[in-house]
Amino acid sequence: MKKNLHAVFDFLLFSNIFMSLCAIAQGLVTFYLIGAKPVFPVLALLFTSTLGIYNFSILITKPAQPDKSPLKRIRWFFSHYRLMVTFTIVSLLSLVPLFVLMSMESRILLIFLSVISFCYSLPLFTVGDQKFGLRNIPGLKHFMITLVWTMSTVLLPVLEAQHLHLTNVSLRDTTILIAKRFLLIAALAIPFDIRDLFEDRKSGLKTVPVVWGEKNAYLFCQVLLIGYVVLLFLFRNGGFNASFFALTLTAVLTGWLIFRSKWEKNEYYYFFFMDGILILQYFMLLLFNKAAVWI
Repeated sequence: MKKNLHAVFDFLLFSNIFMSLCAIAQGLVTFYLIGAKPVFPVLALLFTSTLGIYNFSILITKPAQPDKSPLKRIRWFFSHYRLMVTFTIVSLLSLVPLFVLMSMESRILLIFLSVISFCYSLPLFTVGDQKFGLRNIPGLKHFMITLVWTMSTVLLPVLEAQHLHLTNVSLRDTTILIAKRFLLIAALAIPFDIRDLFEDRKSGLKTVPVVWGEKNAYLFCQVLLIGYVVLLFLFRNGGFNASFFALTLTAVLTGWLIFRSKWEKNEYYYFFFMDGILILQYFMLLLFNKAAVWI
């Protein structure tokens, strides 16, 4: 029984299904904060695009001997190669009908984000005999990941909610919401680069930890989270309400998990607990607001 549960857990984490659920959760957070009902095609698009793009990125960067990779995720992924290729193809093809269902503004956004996402891993440039992609440019890997996550989980739901007349969000509020989410996602992304510090150095990736050092990278994470909390405090709609405390507590927990990641190098810690913050944030919003109604 335990072995079967562990196999299911590995499947959810290493196939990027759990990460795709994180994208759905962040979309739900946006819908909740802007006071709109969730739009199913948007949530479906967030799930399939995350699953397809993350798997595509892994397939493109396949190591010479994946079965000997120090990362269990890579070993598991390529031991289920055909299944992962199938998942990737089905996910990417499903984006076509979902794309048609979006408004024109959302389609333009999605095309922009798709170009960034696919160019992220592809070796588009050549210097001498060495090929490299956009992610090899110093600092660009972290920025691109954060930008795509922020725009897809914030701006896309806002655009569709307004197109369907479910809510009305001002440009000011949308910008503030994007800034908050950008800081949170940026803080969560850096520990993964710290974990992969040795491998990134060997492959020539100029990530934040590689350029600034591990200690400064951890410090930068906390600075980003402090900035996130400051924005929550300065731009709190409805005062110190349940949503404010839910989001603030989630940020504090994120800071603690990042601090603990200094000595916790287990892959499950990163892919479940660290990424799981993105799902926990939504449930914290629901819990705190439900509790506020009861009180």
